[in-house]
Amino acid sequence: MFENSIARYLEKHGHSNIQLKAVLFDMDGVLFNSMPYHADAWHKVMERHGLHLSREEAYMHEGRTGASTINIVYQRQYGKDATPEMIESIYAEKSAEFSTHPEPERMPGAWEVLQKVKAAGLIPVLVTGSGQHSLLNRLAHNFPGMFQHNHMVTAFDVKYGKPHPEPYLMGLEKAGVQANEAIVVENAPIGVQAGTAAGIFTVAVNTGPLDKQVLLDAGADLLFPSMQALCDNWERLQTALDASNSLYHKN
Repeated sequence: MFENSIARYLEKHGHSNIQLKAVLFDMDGVLFNSMPYHADAWHKVMERHGLHLSREEAYMHEGRTGASTINIVYQRQYGKDATPEMIESIYAEKSAEFSTHPEPERMPGAWEVLQKVKAAGLIPVLVTGSGQHSLLNRLAHNFPGMFQHNHMVTAFDVKYGKPHPEPYLMGLEKAGVQANEAIVVENAPIGVQAGTAAGIFTVAVNTGPLDKQVLLDAGADLLFPSMQALCDNWERLQTALDASNSLYHKN
């Protein structure tokens, strides 16, 4: 299964192999089981401002910058952009609402995957649309020694958020690798779109309530039902990636 997915990726992008050097991780829904809290906070704060965003729809926007999410909903209802002041105010309120929830736990399997990535001598890179200091500060506590500050891309770094490829292109740049020297691990449709638009082999983990087809339709090269499933299959995946050079020439 993995070999076929890799062969399709190589053919599509014209690469001879995937020479894995870095793994680019999304944060919410991949490293932290935080999306239920985000969805709830978005829904409640939007309603307070007369804006309608269901908890279910929040998952579809997962990975966007907060400003982009607010503006999409505002434009839909009022046919014009929200003001920068309004966006800043609503996002601050959403962050405060998020912080009233319990501390998000590590996604089961995430720590173990990162340990395997480190043990293999690969560079872990964080690529998140989040600008929430509470979660970013928690990374060092929950994933000690895993992410260097110069290997992190957040909402503060990019002009264009996901689904634009800029965040993942910046992740490649920070790691000093090419598109066929990395893989992306994502759980959100627009994050998958961003990874594939950057030309990177994109692994989706379906940790939320979305139908798996949504992630496949977004362009995922591989799909796992959880981070734990990715962890359990990590060695097989890495072996298939390492063998991609001969695999391409066979095809």
